[in-house]
Amino acid sequence: MPELPEVETVRRGLEPVLEGARLTAARQNRPDLRFPFPERFVERLDGATVLRLDRRAKYLLFPLSTGETWVTHLGMTGRFTLEGVAPGRFETDAPVAGKHEHMSLTAERGGVLTRLGYADARRFGFMGLIPTEGLEGHVWFAGLGPEPLGNGFSAAHLGEVFAGKAQNIKVSLLDQRNVAGLGNIYVCEALYRARISPLTPAGRVSRPRLERLERLATEVRNVLADAITAGGSTLKDFANVEGGQGYFQHRFDVYGREGEPCRTEGCSSVVARVVQGGRSTFFCPVCQKG
Repeated sequence: MPELPEVETVRRGLEPVLEGARLTAARQNRPDLRFPFPERFVERLDGATVLRLDRRAKYLLFPLSTGETWVTHLGMTGRFTLEGVAPGRFETDAPVAGKHEHMSLTAERGGVLTRLGYADARRFGFMGLIPTEGLEGHVWFAGLGPEPLGNGFSAAHLGEVFAGKAQNIKVSLLDQRNVAGLGNIYVCEALYRARISPLTPAGRVSRPRLERLERLATEVRNVLADAITAGGSTLKDFANVEGGQGYFQHRFDVYGREGEPCRTEGCSSVVARVVQGGRSTFFCPVCQKG
């Protein structure tokens, strides 16, 4: 599914069109996605102005002039389109029109009308309308940890949440209660860059010296920033709102490279794969020893 960089790429693509725009002609083409649409969904959107575009973890947030925030999770194949622009090339196509477009509306900004559509072939995404003042207390957000690109994410925070944990560090980083928005791809890449084995118990990482957690926190931020700059990663179904693909997948050091040579200069090992928490983990067993 789209991870934090992909969701952030979508947010940035929508922002120039939706921020400050008045929503009209909202249309809902089915009663539900992963969950039912909110009651009177189109009526509550119609006439509202989008105050800004935010992101929390892997959620897109559209605070509205009505005092509610329109929340969207893209699931696996959810994607927004502007003016019906079709997505680019994918390893696996995901239709964005016809029966797969489940809602649409018109955004008016500065006298310019733009059609916004949302399609979701597998319907694992979902939407909500939540009172803005109570957003952080909502069940979707109440237990989330700090944003990895925000001020609350640091080596000290990792040391605190990892203390005494026997659970491996890979699964611990994927726990949204520890860090919000991290996904499988970028955790694999960050651990490789930090030279930390995904098999290491989280509580053991901070024992030798805090510098290891400093490096991990830095590499988490770096890999996310690099992916956002590159426009995200195109894996099967992701495309940005202009229909284009991200390019970070061409720069993966370990993810999806099982059996291929490690890219560290002087290392003669190959990338290995194990399953942790039901997900594939890719790493170099030589460079990432502890």
